[in-house]
Amino acid sequence: MRRFSADYLETTREGMWGDSREALADLDLDGRERVLDVGCGTGELTRVLAEESGARVVGADVDPSLLSVAGEFAPVARADASRLPFGDDAFDLVVCQALLINLPDPIDAVREFARASSALVAAVEPDNGAVSVDSTVDAEPPLARRARERFLDGVETDVTLGAGAHGVFEDAGLEVASTRQYDHERVVSPPYSEAAMEAARRKATGEGLADDRETILSGETSEEEYDDLRSEWRAMGRDVVSQMGAGSYVRKETVPFFVTVGRVA
Repeated sequence: MRRFSADYLETTREGMWGDSREALADLDLDGRERVLDVGCGTGELTRVLAEESGARVVGADVDPSLLSVAGEFAPVARADASRLPFGDDAFDLVVCQALLINLPDPIDAVREFARASSALVAAVEPDNGAVSVDSTVDAEPPLARRARERFLDGVETDVTLGAGAHGVFEDAGLEVASTRQYDHERVVSPPYSEAAMEAARRKATGEGLADDRETILSGETSEEEYDDLRSEWRAMGRDVVSQMGAGSYVRKETVPFFVTVGRVA
């Protein structure tokens, strides 16, 4: 399973559920008493679950540094998704967000969720292959798509799983009750945040792609192709920085998430 820093999780999930929580309707949060958020990270979904329900919400993650942040919103427990330290039927809803896409055996994890739940299991998973980017820098959308394709080619887990999570649920023995799509939009526009300016700097220096180099080269991308991509990426980043200086840069990234809910047999 891949690990993520608190800064990465807070940045990528910034604003998640800020505009609408309608896609969570089938979790029946008003009727829940005990909820477990597996792979809670820094607790973005944990906080939403606590706000939307009167239930006792518990966050679980393998990383104690992330749990120290999530603990601000709910009780937390250090736990592996495939070996939860809770008894059978300990919760009436077990949910995860952007977790199954990072697991080598998501079916095994969902079976474990079903063991710990007396009623519902839910997964909020993205289709990272369907992410779209619009930008005032013309080169950015095609380069972002190309870099994403190269990166996904080198990832060992199914990071496009979102739309097909119902198949994982069925293979784990759950009855799929519903699937809803929720598009998470992240917009960068003036005035620019420090995080946005740092992201632009990393594009201009190529640091972002450097972080992904090993994964990209694990696929079919050659060293020469990677170097060419990074060179174009840095040029694009310099244009981003220039537009930011003029206050004209706008970027919108849309990540489609799919909320799949299953009933425990």
